[in-house]
Amino acid sequence: MRTPGNDDELAVGFLLTEGLIKRRSDILKIVPHPRSKSGNVINIFLSPDVCVDFQQLTRHVFASSSCGLCGKATIASVHQHFPKISSKVLVEAKTILTLPGQLRDAQIAFALTGGLHAAAVFDLSGKMIVLREDVGRHNAVDKVLGHGFLKGFFPLDQQILLVSGRASFEILQKSLAARVPIICAVSAPSSLAVEFARASGQTLIGFLRDERMNIYSHPERIGFADQLKSKKR
Repeated sequence: MRTPGNDDELAVGFLLTEGLIKRRSDILKIVPHPRSKSGNVINIFLSPDVCVDFQQLTRHVFASSSCGLCGKATIASVHQHFPKISSKVLVEAKTILTLPGQLRDAQIAFALTGGLHAAAVFDLSGKMIVLREDVGRHNAVDKVLGHGFLKGFFPLDQQILLVSGRASFEILQKSLAARVPIICAVSAPSSLAVEFARASGQTLIGFLRDERMNIYSHPERIGFADQLKSKKR
């Protein structure tokens, strides 16, 4: 299930985060399916150089709910496809704290319905680059990552991802595929997401709201060391 709109980004983001495409030249063109009257189907034509392993798209699902481990059987299996992140980016804590307000102000569909998730990509100065909403939070992430891929700012190794709900294992896996070094969530992360972030070199922030945050992994990318020292005194 998905919310219609930005379907090119959704499809490309999915192919990217599943490891089937790695660079913009892997995609020759994206066109509507000629026999789809509703416009609900699109065709993506890949470069002849792209080797498609359809078996790779067979998900090993442990739970039918999107709250469970949906996508990959183990952390180790993900690292076989996507290497760990070693980024040395630094973002001030005060910049991170501004992101939820920007997200909420830009959630037009949520304001009308109260029922859609959102994902947004920001640059290191805290400027929003793109926001997408969808009934599925994983779809919203695919859309913003697909947008970056299609618009040419890829990998997203100088960006921050913020999601409106929880941070799940699959969101961390998708972010790793796009090389996002800092992932933030308004709500809680799952324990598996925390474990994955620590093993993957990703900075994971949860409960980012009300001028507060919890940092679960790789805090060296968040610049508030002086504030911590003053509190210890």
